[in-house]
Amino acid sequence: MEVYIQLSSGKGPKECDFFLTHVLGIFQREALAKQIHVIVINEDKSGSGLIQSVVCKLTGAEIDIFLQAWKGSLLWICESPFRRFHKRKNWFIALFVITKEKEIILLEKDILYQVMRSSGAGGQHVNKVSSAVRALHMPTGITAVAMDTRSQLQNKKLAKERLAHKLMQLQNESAQQDVDKQWQNHAEIERGNPTRVFKGIDFKS
Repeated sequence: MEVYIQLSSGKGPKECDFFLTHVLGIFQREALAKQIHVIVINEDKSGSGLIQSVVCKLTGAEIDIFLQAWKGSLLWICESPFRRFHKRKNWFIALFVITKEKEIILLEKDILYQVMRSSGAGGQHVNKVSSAVRALHMPTGITAVAMDTRSQLQNKKLAKERLAHKLMQLQNESAQQDVDKQWQNHAEIERGNPTRVFKGIDFKS
């Protein structure tokens, strides 16, 4: 099983970044105890070197059960280690599960080729011979057409290349949506109703 998660301090102050930086270690240790492997994919840090946002890939069994104790807002109750006499003692961060689109792999068995008459310029020969090729990627419904040459074989190859290019564009758009969602998560953290509470400078829970 493979799951992606994001820990984010949102637009919180330095205390939230401090909380996240320490909680990441706790999260990794508890995951390891459940035989869940955590790989850090991306990390955004503040100017002071504290983590503001981190994306991790989790692999192992029963990840969903493990995340029940983590998913949502997390609360740290502690006096600020940076601002003496500061009244605030509640600091929130959050853990989000990221939905990742599966990578699209272009397989020959998933392509339906259709031969058709070429149209447009190319002389009488092009109009008489069914040399144009349409390639349909059956899992996504995306199509590409090639009628560049008189060779049906060459057009088939071109149609497949164009289909691969369209699928790559689709994958890139999906990846960008993942990034946009992460930034949205970073901005939207529920302050209240925490899934888990940590207390004190030693983060006891």
